[in-house]
Amino acid sequence: MIRREAAEYVGRMAGSFPVVSITGPRQSGKTTLAKAVFPDYEYLNLENPDTFHEALADGASFFRNHPPPLILDEVQRLPELLSRIQVAVDAEPHGKGMFILTGSHQPSLREGISQSLAGRVAMATLFPLSISELAAVGWTQSREAFLFNGFMPRLYDERLAPFDVFENYLATYVERDVNQIANIRNRREFNLFLRVLAGRAGQLVNFQSIANDIGVSMPTVKGWVSILEACFIVTILPCYYRNFGKRFVKAPKLYFTDVGLLVHLLGIREQSQIVRDPLFGEIFENMVVMEAFKAKLNRGLPPDLYFIRDRSGTEVDLVAEHGRKLHLFEIKAAASYSADFTKNMDRISTAIGDVASKTVIYSGKDLPNGKSAGYFHFASLPRRMKDLSLL
Repeated sequence: MIRREAAEYVGRMAGSFPVVSITGPRQSGKTTLAKAVFPDYEYLNLENPDTFHEALADGASFFRNHPPPLILDEVQRLPELLSRIQVAVDAEPHGKGMFILTGSHQPSLREGISQSLAGRVAMATLFPLSISELAAVGWTQSREAFLFNGFMPRLYDERLAPFDVFENYLATYVERDVNQIANIRNRREFNLFLRVLAGRAGQLVNFQSIANDIGVSMPTVKGWVSILEACFIVTILPCYYRNFGKRFVKAPKLYFTDVGLLVHLLGIREQSQIVRDPLFGEIFENMVVMEAFKAKLNRGLPPDLYFIRDRSGTEVDLVAEHGRKLHLFEIKAAASYSADFTKNMDRISTAIGDVASKTVIYSGKDLPNGKSAGYFHFASLPRRMKDLSLL
């Protein structure tokens, strides 16, 4: 079993709060993490029909039969249990780590927690495996293999083929979760939407353009994107906007939380096809941006990450703010150094000022002492972020 970097944060929060909530995509390893950090807790899964109906029939009896400490999996299936948990927690004012809750639906779980458990719960978000987590157990592979395989733990634990993992993921988890939030009447249109969205990964989100490509309304597309974000299928990267005036765009960019699913939706069926794909740069960028999110989330830090783009099209792929100073990251799939890689960062920094550092994340060797920016291999991103006090 691969040790998750989030384990330290989750364990520490359980020592300070009576409830810890772990959310994230399906198959990202939430249950495995909870069981590993809390091996002595009773584990119950509300996806199990018997457990679900027991809790639904009589919540009070359910918690008498299953007192804390307790891991309650997929708690968004029955959010009314949260008020019962509140009562149990309030009866033990000094209790810590009484309940570990997991869930795959962001809005329903967060809404229930905000209503019932505010001030009593620590929140953690778990994305699929990171490159550094794989490296810690000696798993190394090529850039193309990372992109093709993605980062779902089951793929690595069971040595499964990416096609089988992601085809099953689409057929079971994505469609089921989506339909639990909103009944999608036309599956063909929704499946087309997923593939059109994959072709827009790493680009500015243009809802009207996507709607035109599919033949549905713009509000429908906005709703579908919100559902995918709620289920952690996609992640939205906002545009950094301080009072810069109208020179900078405000539209967000969209990435798939697991790059392997993106590659699957693009119809790439052989690892060797990736570098020849016209979206190769966007696929690589998707992976790197998600690695930055994982580095933050695994440490319990807010994912205060952005990109920045001016009206002329000059763009910096990733921006992090620390102490009102900006750290700029340019993402390039190339393995060879080029001084041109910094030109967008140079232009943006001239326009906005307050830039503390410039970093190129690429596929080549670490060159930390570049004249105008540091150059780092994509696997070194967490170390670079830590050196910049971003982690």
